[in-house]
Amino acid sequence: MSTVDGRTARALRTRAAVVEALLAITAEGELKPTADRIADRAGVSLRTLWTNFKDMETLYAAAGDRLTELQLAEHREVAADLPLQRRVEEFCRQRARMLEIVAPAARASALRKPFSAHLRAYREAQNARVRAEIDVLFRYELDAAGTGREQVLLAVLAATTWPAWSMLRDDCELDVDAACAVMIRTVTALLATALATSAH
Repeated sequence: MSTVDGRTARALRTRAAVVEALLAITAEGELKPTADRIADRAGVSLRTLWTNFKDMETLYAAAGDRLTELQLAEHREVAADLPLQRRVEEFCRQRARMLEIVAPAARASALRKPFSAHLRAYREAQNARVRAEIDVLFRYELDAAGTGREQVLLAVLAATTWPAWSMLRDDCELDVDAACAVMIRTVTALLATALATSAH
């Protein structure tokens, strides 16, 4: 039994090392690392890499799982009974932290997403989580939008997920604080418009 347990533990360590190697390489800006490069960085043979991951899609799936773990470890629930501006600010600052965790991998995955069922599923799952959080945290303001509720929810979702963050950070070359300030302004304006709708 101990031999089996030891073998399993080594396999888990090897898999973790390969995943961390992939994430480290993409964090350095290499958007399409080869299996050879990943294996070398992890300190394992190419054969060992393929023993643990049947293909690159499987490896990227494991990397996505690891990123989700990192995000969940850093995630802190924002209290839904805070004043609106506090909720917006805390939510947006947290979204900035979550997006920075996945930023290198998200930049790299843009090259593969059209051809990867896993990456598309990962993005859908991420968006679903953020959507659910928005729905709970800003329920009062969203309900105030009446028939426009879904539009406002989707607008907040679009403003606080990767495509918008990428534009601010990569295209507009803003630092994290500046990009977060834009996000806060955008979400504040969207929810203020929803409240104004209910006042008429």
